[in-house]
Amino acid sequence: MGALPVNWSETTGWIWGSAFLFVLAALVLPWIGVGSISMDRVLAGQAPDYSIFVELRLSRTLLGLLAGGALALTGSLFQSMLRDSLATPYTLGVSAGAALGAVLTLALGIEQFFGLPATWLGALAGAASVLLIVAGASWKHGQLSGVRLLLSGIALNSICLAFILLIDSLVRDRRSFSITQWLIGSVDAVNYRALAVFAAIIIVTSLIVITNARSWNLLAVGEMWAGSRGADLKRLTIIGFVCGSVLTAGAIALTGPIGFVGLIVPHLVRSRISPDNRILMPCSLLLGGVMLAACDTLGRIVLAPAELPAGAVMALIGGPWLVWLVRKRY
Repeated sequence: MGALPVNWSETTGWIWGSAFLFVLAALVLPWIGVGSISMDRVLAGQAPDYSIFVELRLSRTLLGLLAGGALALTGSLFQSMLRDSLATPYTLGVSAGAALGAVLTLALGIEQFFGLPATWLGALAGAASVLLIVAGASWKHGQLSGVRLLLSGIALNSICLAFILLIDSLVRDRRSFSITQWLIGSVDAVNYRALAVFAAIIIVTSLIVITNARSWNLLAVGEMWAGSRGADLKRLTIIGFVCGSVLTAGAIALTGPIGFVGLIVPHLVRSRISPDNRILMPCSLLLGGVMLAACDTLGRIVLAPAELPAGAVMALIGGPWLVWLVRKRY
């Protein structure tokens, strides 16, 4: 597991190093792609270089950084709550609910709703619905249990996936192709208004999660241990579940379901840097963004001029990693 940090300078050193990589990725990755673009033409606002850089590559990189960070932070959060390093943002079924909501909008052919992309709103609505169902099923005697949350999430995850397969089998036209493409998961160019809203959600939610890092450290040891040290278990469970669900739903609404980010990054940070959530969570947030943005960039160039979706790249990396991790642990 690794040792906890012995001083604050060590903690801030790892965080600042991760922040440097995050900023470096934001500055460098947009310049990588099929065909070269001129920095002088970009700075001068000349087409097509300016449009390619600002409207396509930069927005994709920023989305990858934000979505990857959200998924990785949620992974570290759920792993602390459930005391299992194999837990992921998909454990509690919120991702499957978001996917079901988006697939419904695609199947119905709805493209816009109140001026916003229908898939975004559908994903958010699906995630919120699963959140309420799982929370309701897990609430007993005025308390939320981590075990009940996990079991309820697994059940809802299976139900949502069954409905997704049913919908896809009933749709036989081009909408079936759209559904399949969305379910693979990809980082595509989005408008900066959506990015700004997403960034604001991530900043607020991440601050709530990270400021409770000491409490997550206690909860990672055990509920009885945390309770004996004065931690409010009910409050922590609600905060963790809601914040993790918001982060996961926001990311999936913009990228589709992309797996393994919330598994690989927290595990690497925990095993190579520190299990202390004061380091683990901010580093996972920053390095998770770097990993997903890098995977998207790799997918743009490895099969050029065709593109390999970021979700497929992550699956090719994360699948073997998960097999190795399970074999090592069990």
